[in-house]
Amino acid sequence: MFLTWLCSAEHRKWLQKSAIFFVQGKDGAPIITFPEYAGFSDIPDEDFLNVVTYLTSIPSLEAASIGFIIIIDRRRDKWSAVKASLTRIAGAFPGNLQLVFVLRPSRFIQRAIADIGIKLYRDDFKMKVPIIMLNSISDLHGYIDKSQLTRELGGTLEYGHSQWIHHRTAIENFAMTVKTTAQMLQTFGTDLAETELPNDVQCTEELLSSHTEQHNKLKDELKLAVKQGATLLTCIREPVTRSATSKLSPDELENVATVERLLAQLDETERAFDQFWSKHHLKLEQCLQLRHFEQDFREVKLALDNLMEMQAGFTDIGDSVSRVEHILKERKQLEERGQEPLEKAQSLALHGDQLIQNNHYAIDSIRPKCVELRRICDDFANETKKKYDILGKSLELHKQLDKASQWCEAGIYLLASQAVDKCQSQEGAETALCDIERFLETASDHQLLNPHLREIESQSNVQEMFEKRQVSLKKLAAKQTRPVQPVAPHPESSPKRASPKSIRPVTLGKAQRKMTSGLLSLHSDHIINELIETERVYVEELQSIIEGYASEMDNPDLIHLIPTAVSNKKEVLFGNLTEIYEFHNRIFLKELENCIENPELLGRCFLKRKEDLQIYEKYCQNKPRSEALWRQCGDSLFFQECQRKLDQKLSLDAYLLKPVQRITKYQLLLKEMLKCSKNSEGTAELEEALATVLDIIKSANDSMHQIAITGYEGDVHELGKLLLQGSFNVWTDHKKGHNKVKDLARFKPMQRHLFLYAKILLFCKKREENTDGHEKSPSYSFKNSLKMSTVGITENVKGDNKKFEIWYNGREEVYIIQVLSSIPFPISNYPVFNPPPPCLLPS
Repeated sequence: MFLTWLCSAEHRKWLQKSAIFFVQGKDGAPIITFPEYAGFSDIPDEDFLNVVTYLTSIPSLEAASIGFIIIIDRRRDKWSAVKASLTRIAGAFPGNLQLVFVLRPSRFIQRAIADIGIKLYRDDFKMKVPIIMLNSISDLHGYIDKSQLTRELGGTLEYGHSQWIHHRTAIENFAMTVKTTAQMLQTFGTDLAETELPNDVQCTEELLSSHTEQHNKLKDELKLAVKQGATLLTCIREPVTRSATSKLSPDELENVATVERLLAQLDETERAFDQFWSKHHLKLEQCLQLRHFEQDFREVKLALDNLMEMQAGFTDIGDSVSRVEHILKERKQLEERGQEPLEKAQSLALHGDQLIQNNHYAIDSIRPKCVELRRICDDFANETKKKYDILGKSLELHKQLDKASQWCEAGIYLLASQAVDKCQSQEGAETALCDIERFLETASDHQLLNPHLREIESQSNVQEMFEKRQVSLKKLAAKQTRPVQPVAPHPESSPKRASPKSIRPVTLGKAQRKMTSGLLSLHSDHIINELIETERVYVEELQSIIEGYASEMDNPDLIHLIPTAVSNKKEVLFGNLTEIYEFHNRIFLKELENCIENPELLGRCFLKRKEDLQIYEKYCQNKPRSEALWRQCGDSLFFQECQRKLDQKLSLDAYLLKPVQRITKYQLLLKEMLKCSKNSEGTAELEEALATVLDIIKSANDSMHQIAITGYEGDVHELGKLLLQGSFNVWTDHKKGHNKVKDLARFKPMQRHLFLYAKILLFCKKREENTDGHEKSPSYSFKNSLKMSTVGITENVKGDNKKFEIWYNGREEVYIIQVLSSIPFPISNYPVFNPPPPCLLPS
């Protein structure tokens, strides 16, 4: 509080005469003087306490610890004033006192009364420090050097109390300014840290502009505060500045130190603010870059999708030269039209690469978009090249077809133009024959390669017509023809009969399949035998544990050896082992033995006892308690004696692991059995049996984690079935933040272990504690819960299939969750997640 607020207006006159000095004598004790003031007794106790408390708070802790020296000037006053002053100081002085000097009244009567009064009332003042009564100022100089006293007390110390009050008021004003400025910066920083980044360009630009404007205003406030402090410092140092021979008094030096300390605090606050603003401003600029990139990506992607859709529409390869040329022209126009969006896509991908190289915070969102843009560009280029190749071949083919058609038409015209009467003469026949031979020489220039084309058939027909005409004309032109003796072709040898060896591979294949089937059947029998033999051993081991340990705990001859820690805790050490033994001995072993002759019934055997096998879940839930108890008493003579009687090499704790190992053994044997039973009878039941065993193992594992939950006030067994549990990275993104200043970066995730029940989702923090030098046992401290009936979910966050959002109450609370493995979280597989329709999901 400021100095002028300390007391009521009518008592400030005494306050303005009060003085404090920071250096005195040899030990540097602070001095406070109480000047003569007629209305001192009328000052309220509250005002007096405020003034004294303020004066004692000004010196440093080191100086205050030495102890204050008080000088009470009552030379022109009465003994009653001296008594009142000492009484008030004794009752309300908040500091450590060293000495009290009293300049007693100068008048003879009052001085005599004061001498008597100090002797009579010294005990009433309740002071543990000496009170020294002084007759004059010269007596005071015997205790305190003149250089440490003001002129009013006969000293030489230059001290202006009004100036001191003026400086202290200005310093306190400056201190309040520094405090207010720091609070403004802290509030602004908290608001920025809690600000949710917008999802569009306009809102991001507005937010960046708003925050920049607020930042500039705060920077101006900082500059004004620094200027105020510098001005105050100059005013305090003015005497030294004005005269080189002048020196600052101790209180002025203290004021200088105070102002410099406040300026240093202001400078430190400004640096911290600038550092925070730099990070936040970079975040906003990167957010704006991202929103521009996303907006440009959507526009370019839309243009590219339209381009690819138009390209996909070019399926016609043309049925004529003109049609193909028209398609090529349209294709060229499409390529020219697509040049601009393709260039934009390449440019945008390069821009995305630059953002990634500049360590943009949204690299995981930018990189897939760059890959997508380049993929579409490459697809368009490859498809364009492919279309051009096809159309080029189509154009060449149709040109050949046109030429072949023209050749056929020209040949038909040639044959039609040869008059029959002119060809009857030898000369006319030879002329026609020459025309035909010249025309046939051009046939190779129009030869088509595809034997399935109709035009080739027409060309062959024309050639056949020419050949027939040639034969006729040659007969007419020949003067004499010689008969040609036909030669019969050599008869082809009859095909050889198939060799008997040709059917050998088929015979070998059947034998091989038969052999393979036999081997698989043999392996299947081996698995069944191993299952039953190990089951018998397992039952015998359970029986030996129960009879050799559990029953012996009730033996009166051994009761003195039983450790105190395990007394009355047999059910904790052994769990439901007896129940497991009874089930396997009376039921399960016999049913497995029935599968020796019918291995295909093995799967049905497990499915039939699906509910009974749930006893292993109860056993696993108790296992941590059992292990903790064994660590306390495993070395006792009782268990050593039991082990000796059973003649077992392994101790009890090894046998207590047998049930856990057995359920795992079932899993391995069923897997092996499935390998031997592919597509055979009972395969479906074996697969279902394996799934059942795996589900039991998972439930047992989940239940062991579930019992380690601490801090949850409700009963976890009332939350429904535990569907999933695991460790995740969790970010919170709430609209309403806490009052405390948040971490400015706000991007580091929390490590949370999630338990997903049918009714609720629990957020826990995993803790691992060493127990007596053994391996760490995890526990899970409850942190938060969400009712599944009110939860909304967004399956993918910005295209990242390893992240999803859980939110409720209009996204007032949002949790971004990321799986720790590379396998995406199959959130849609769990029916408890009932998100609203897609139109209600936030982007």
